[in-house]
Amino acid sequence: MYDLLRCMPTIPGAIGAFRREAVLQVGGMSDDTLAEDTDITIALHRAGWRVVYQEHARAWTEAPGSLKQLWSQRYRWSYGTMQALWKHRGSLKDKGPSGRFGRVGMPLVVLFQVVTPLFAPLIDVFTLYSMIFIDFRSALLAWLAVLGVQLLCAAYAFRLDREKYRYLLMMPLQQLAYRQMMYLVLIHSCVTALTGGRLRWQKLKRTGEVGTPAGAG
Repeated sequence: MYDLLRCMPTIPGAIGAFRREAVLQVGGMSDDTLAEDTDITIALHRAGWRVVYQEHARAWTEAPGSLKQLWSQRYRWSYGTMQALWKHRGSLKDKGPSGRFGRVGMPLVVLFQVVTPLFAPLIDVFTLYSMIFIDFRSALLAWLAVLGVQLLCAAYAFRLDREKYRYLLMMPLQQLAYRQMMYLVLIHSCVTALTGGRLRWQKLKRTGEVGTPAGAG
């Protein structure tokens, strides 16, 4: 969607490629935020460069090995994204490519990465309330219906990326554990931003356990 709208918000650090000329034109990588990949991507948009998605690109990178490391990584990403959005808030009133990203890309990132996830816990609260005090069966069926829609969307995404469907079995667990943690991470990030708190880099501990799969090249 971001590619079609020409407002890709982030060139991921683990699997991104930049033209040297483009990086130099926007002043190189900045340490103003904790999401330097999002920061420079927005800067490239504002400078008139086009950022595209390459569906066949692949990279192997280490994931957090513990709940604490996962929290730290997502906390840094969430807080860093807010920093990048605030840094480039001037694009909202700019003209040309910068203004286009500001009025199309910025609202989408705010909506889908900040506002919607921030209010999403209310859905769980209302569902739980309905199960306990109103109609357990209807609330459960509604929750299962939403889960079914999410499974269909995920299955389509897996088909596009030629992933193994058996991993979809983890999705119900994601709804009950991972998603709740992401809510708390975002709330934590918002509180830090609103109170003017400072956040250090939160570097991921490397183990060297990830290798390139056989046959990949």
